[in-house]
Formats: sequence, structure tokens, C-alpha cells
Amino acid sequence: MKTFEFSTELLPGLPEELGLECLSRLPYTAYRLASRVCHRWRELLQSLDFYYHRKRLGYTQKLACLLLVFNSGIQNGPKNPGVSVSSSYGIAVFDSVSQSWDRLAPVPRYLNGLPLFCQLASCEGKLEVMGGWDPVMYDPVTDVFIYDFVTQQWRQGKDMPSKRSFFAIGACGGRVFVAGGHDENKNASRTAWVYDLRTDEWAELGELSQERDECEGVVIGEEEFWVVSGYRTESQGQFDGSADVYGFKSEQWRRVEGVWEPGRCPRSCVGIGEDGKLLNWAEINPGVRVRACGGRLLVTGSEYGCGALGFYTVETKEGQNSKMENISVPKEFSEFVHAACYAEI
Repeated sequence: MKTFEFSTELLPGLPEELGLECLSRLPYTAYRLASRVCHRWRELLQSLDFYYHRKRLGYTQKLACLLLVFNSGIQNGPKNPGVSVSSSYGIAVFDSVSQSWDRLAPVPRYLNGLPLFCQLASCEGKLEVMGGWDPVMYDPVTDVFIYDFVTQQWRQGKDMPSKRSFFAIGACGGRVFVAGGHDENKNASRTAWVYDLRTDEWAELGELSQERDECEGVVIGEEEFWVVSGYRTESQGQFDGSADVYGFKSEQWRRVEGVWEPGRCPRSCVGIGEDGKLLNWAEINPGVRVRACGGRLLVTGSEYGCGALGFYTVETKEGQNSKMENISVPKEFSEFVHAACYAEI
């Protein structure tokens, strides 16, 4: 963390370190307004050094970002003339501390709904939205969008190198990792790429040990990116029990056997326990069928296949049974969760 130097006082009459302490305690919801106070405040609030300074002091806030269906309607297009479309995706934000819900502004390119089945990741206080299907044409897209919680604005990033759907995704240290999934012809993929949020560039990683369609991604300990399960092109729906693990230091892949129940879909069920090891969220409570998860605190699901959707906060401690608590959700945010991640702001 560098030492901040200012030509003017951050807060008149206060020593620099106290002014910095005061601004470090601001809630992220006040950032946009605070950025208008002066150029120096705006420069500070938008800097990566300030983000990591707040993180080191424990002042960051964790929000669950959920890809939901918000409304339905009729959309006409070449592939669906006059067909009713029930999937109009948007992003809800849940603060588990204040128990408050909010909805992010739509992406300018997709004002009527995000791409279907797009993937979410977050790092360095920003939210990344990647891939999915065009909501009108139903064709895979390579779009990348980044939401800045400080400025409360979207920007478009460099497109993904290739079209892929149902891929693994994970983020750490300003980089977003994607792997597996399938292409526009539904051929399972074994390729992997990493996106650098700071340079807006993509770089290819080595190949996975096998094709992995509908795999799940998770970053463990800020050291490894795990690509869990999935299946080959010729083995539709036959989920594998292995994983490919990319080491951030070694920059190499390694294969790990027996980490997942063969035949079980890993999508939205892979998590990290308090011991730092891989876990299956669907097994933390036999009464809840987990449909999506974001980090360690929020899961959604139903007590049986067609049951009403419920939202739960989860407390997990090593050596103890997980404690789940049902939370109240406003109706507009109570729809099925298609993707989720946690943003630390």
C-alpha cells in the first residue's frame, strides 16, 4: 500500500491520516456523491490502492450479486416471431448486513435484459458479466461488461476470444478465469483463458486434461482456480468426478480425481468450506435443493423439486453442522437465480 500524498487537505482542519480514515469508512453507496466533492476525492475513491487499503483495514462490504428474471413479455425476432419470452435477465444486489435489496442499472447494450445464461464474476470491487445468449436471437455472444460500484456505471470490455456457453468462471487479483463449456455447435471445450481487468486483454492458458461442458469454477485460497466436473461431447450429461486445477504461481494445470460425485451436475453447487476445501452446497442441508450460490453466505433452493424457491443465509464452521436461516425477500427479487457471485467493495 503506497503512502497517499495530497496537495490539499482531504478534510479541512484534520491531519491527512485522519481524513483518509474517515473516507475509508464511507459506505460504497456514498461513493458516487462523494466523488463529486473534489478532484482529489474522486481520484482517491476510484484508485486501486484505496480499495486495497480499505480491504486491509476490514472496511470493505460484501454484496451478493444475483442474475435473476425480473419480468416477462413478448419479444419479436427472426428466430422467435411473436413468441412469449419469460427470461428477461437483470442483476439484483443483496447486502446481508443491512438485509437490503437493490437492482443494478441495465447494460446500455441490453436495455431489455442481459444475455441469457451469462456468467458473473467479481474482483477488485467490480462486477464482470461475460458471455451468454443474445436475448432475441438466442445466439451465443462474446460480450464482456464491467460494472464499477464506485461510479455506478457499466463499461464494455474486450470480447471473449471465442463463443462459449455454460463455462466455468472465477476471479482473483484483477483477473477473470474462464474454462470449458461448449461452443456454438455444442461441442464441449477443453480450452481456458484469463482476462486482465486492468489491461483489458485476454491471454490463453494451457488446455484442460479433458473436455468439460457444464463445469463449475471456483477460486480457492487466492492460489488456485478449480474447474470441477463437466462432461465430454460424446458423453452428454455424464458428469465426471474429476477436476482440473490451475495454480496461480506455477501457471500450470493439474488433474485431481474423485473430488465430485459422478453423475451430479456441479452448476451452482460448488463452494468452499471453512477449512478451505471444496464442498457441495447441496449437501449442507438435506432439506434444501441448492440452485445457486454466491460465496459462503447466500444460497437459494427449494425443499423439493417443484417447491417454492427460498433464500437462505448459511453459517458454516469446521467441525460443526451448517446453520441455515431463511431470509425474507421482496417479491421482485424472489425469482429463480441463474448465476451468482460475491462482490467485495
